[in-house]
Amino acid sequence: MRQRDLTVGGVFPTMCFFALPMILGNLLQQCYNIVDTWVVGHYVSSAALGAVGSAFALMTFLTSVLLGLCMGSGVVFSLCFGTRDEARLEEGLRASALLTAAVAALLTAVSLLGVDAIVVWMNIPWEITEMTRDYLVLVFCGIPAIALYNFFAAYLKALGNSVVPLVFLGVSTALNIALDLLLVAVYPFGTAGAAAATIIAQYVSGLGLGLYAFLRDRRLRQAFRRFRVRRASLGEIANYSLLTCMQQSVMNLGILMVQGLVNSFGTGVMAAFAAGVKIDAFAYMPVQEYGNAFSTFIAQNMGAKQADRIKRGVRCGVGTVVCYCAVVSLILFLLAEPLVLIFIDPGETAVVAEGVRYLHTVGPFYCGIGCLFLLYGLYRALGRPAVSVVLTVISLGTRVALSYTLAPLPEVGAAGIWWSIPIGWALADLTGFLLYLKNKERLMPSVGQGVAEDAGPH
Repeated sequence: MRQRDLTVGGVFPTMCFFALPMILGNLLQQCYNIVDTWVVGHYVSSAALGAVGSAFALMTFLTSVLLGLCMGSGVVFSLCFGTRDEARLEEGLRASALLTAAVAALLTAVSLLGVDAIVVWMNIPWEITEMTRDYLVLVFCGIPAIALYNFFAAYLKALGNSVVPLVFLGVSTALNIALDLLLVAVYPFGTAGAAAATIIAQYVSGLGLGLYAFLRDRRLRQAFRRFRVRRASLGEIANYSLLTCMQQSVMNLGILMVQGLVNSFGTGVMAAFAAGVKIDAFAYMPVQEYGNAFSTFIAQNMGAKQADRIKRGVRCGVGTVVCYCAVVSLILFLLAEPLVLIFIDPGETAVVAEGVRYLHTVGPFYCGIGCLFLLYGLYRALGRPAVSVVLTVISLGTRVALSYTLAPLPEVGAAGIWWSIPIGWALADLTGFLLYLKNKERLMPSVGQGVAEDAGPH
């Protein structure tokens, strides 16, 4: 399998060429999400759109646990690849697989058993309760497939191979879109058809990527020939993974709490928010994948003790993300209404207006979330995942607190939820950058000689 060594070559082209397949994969996923939203909104109803939007927020929270485990494991895999320590890499693979499988099984069981309590907790309007419940029961069955895909994708990306996960994600996305159109637009199975399309495509990508990796990668086959997990390896994976998992979970728990508040405003605001979030995801999620690529770049260079290259990577990452987000913010601000109309029928003027207000409030501040994704990746790669948790608590804590304080005020309403989002980003960014500037030398003393020469003051 082709691998990319991120410890050599020009910093900007190396990071961009590695990140590009990951960004394309994310855009493919968002294309699916947009088609899914469009199909449900146009061929079922705006109420169904609200149900799917609420379920999307919940699934994002649940799968963030698995994503966090795999992202943390990916850092360990990258460090091992940077130091060329194959024995440690194989031990890490076994430990990560054990943790990921156990968590996936637990999440699936708890979600299916507690689906009724989850629907009540999410404050779903009574008229779409049954629809939301049926949709959730089906998509919960796809959790093991999500674990499979993310585990093998994290391993391949840690070794510098971001192309193969993109290929399997592309196949899965195309299948998902085709099944969506077949099971919702052609055959009127409603939200159940959309859920079935999702889980079928998830199992195709998860099982397919796993089979490919086993057939093509000697280290992977060697690692699982004897499944014995050492306590030290399990501890190392847990040290990186559990805090990253906590960071992802806290982030998405906050989003889920905000979704519950949005639901209290009724199906109109729910539909506007569902459309706005889909547009958000398409606009700024590429920088989330860039942040993950940035984290792998930093981790490989940590393993190779390339201190100066790490600092050049930080400067390059910030510049790239700020430029991208500024352009996207401008485009989205100008095209807010046409974008909302992709998902909402023009006759539902109040819903369209609320969606536009959301985008005009949040869109101009995408630089905030872009830099936050970089900070998450940086601290994760430097072996300080607890800092990412702190930044997430600041960002989401601010968002939840402001939302629940402002939204009940009659003169503010849903706008209070929208404004809390960029304020939370800004406070977390400020904290993360100040911590980096203050502790630069303490964060990177282990990457070799010469760090202190140009590290700057604390």
